[in-house]
Amino acid sequence: MRLLITNDDSLDCVFLHVLVHALRDAGHELFVVAPKTEQSWIGAAKSRHRRVKSAVSDRGFNCPTWMVDGTPSDCVNIGLAHLLPVKPDAVVSGINVGLNASLSFIPASGTIAGAWEGVVHGLPAIAFSQHLTFGAFDKFKRDGGQPDSEVSVTLRATAVHTAKLVPALVASTPPRSFILHNINFPFPCTAATEVRRTVPAQVIVPGLFSPQADDGTHSFVFAMGDEITPPDSPLTDRAALTAGHISHTVLDYKKLCML
Repeated sequence: MRLLITNDDSLDCVFLHVLVHALRDAGHELFVVAPKTEQSWIGAAKSRHRRVKSAVSDRGFNCPTWMVDGTPSDCVNIGLAHLLPVKPDAVVSGINVGLNASLSFIPASGTIAGAWEGVVHGLPAIAFSQHLTFGAFDKFKRDGGQPDSEVSVTLRATAVHTAKLVPALVASTPPRSFILHNINFPFPCTAATEVRRTVPAQVIVPGLFSPQADDGTHSFVFAMGDEITPPDSPLTDRAALTAGHISHTVLDYKKLCML
């Protein structure tokens, strides 16, 4: 398959590199278009009010690779319209550093937005995210984006799953179907970890900014929120991750138009 790869953690994120190498080793033809800097929590924003620069960037992927100083949506839009020499079969976004599960997180995710940009271009699209504990996430950031041995083991298993999942998901998704596959991997993840179909959890998120400082500023404070999904509902994405399963949520946007 021909696949356009993007993410929201930047072209230099090791999680992206793991995905690229796994899909390249599986024999797919890849094109990578990723942001210059981290674009987490930016949703589907596009850089409408400034010029956006793209440039060829060699990261040792052995496939055409570009860096864009914009959002994940910018990357996919510019990639499809101006950079790729051929139309891809699908857009794959990730692997995100951290989960993208629940109704509170999905619309805000730059990773999912990169995949969504593929959807609105009529392509099948998949977003991959790797859940981490708070401790593992903080250590990853403190270590300059270098995974420790525990995270590395999980990423290797996650890479195996991505290579298996992509062909089947793309093949099962007709063009112009407005379907996005949202895949979240648990931490830890192993080769034996099972995939479960899920629905987005209903989560109420409290204030995400600190009280006002003396200079009138507020700092972002991450919070998971509280799940209010009824206990008799279908398995939710967050519940699947808690149980140690891979969560596969099908986001069918066409069905939203029929409600």
